[in-house]
Amino acid sequence: MAARHHRPQNPINPLPEPPPVTAAMARAHARYWRFNIGLIVVLMLIGFFVSFIVPLFARSILQVRFAGFSLPFYMGAQGAILVYLVLIGVYIVLMQRADATLQRALEATATDNFAERAADR
Repeated sequence: MAARHHRPQNPINPLPEPPPVTAAMARAHARYWRFNIGLIVVLMLIGFFVSFIVPLFARSILQVRFAGFSLPFYMGAQGAILVYLVLIGVYIVLMQRADATLQRALEATATDNFAERAADR
């Protein structure tokens, strides 16, 4: 069933009516945005941890060595940048999967609508 849209009250230059959206497509779109916001929150928390929490404990982890350097030095010099690049890559891959899922839902909805119209004839 298509969701009803309200027309704007601007008689001079009215906006065009958006196309109807099925309930299944609205649910798929809501899942997509919930996933997107959740992913952004998780990745931003990881970035916050790398940027602000690790430096707070720099003195206590000074004896930890990574790639021949002390961990605080490594994180400050290049480790944090590598983490940010990994976060960007993770976001790209996961959002491409989410985009593909939403596209499949759109195609399924379009196929269902086409079948309904063909059955009505």
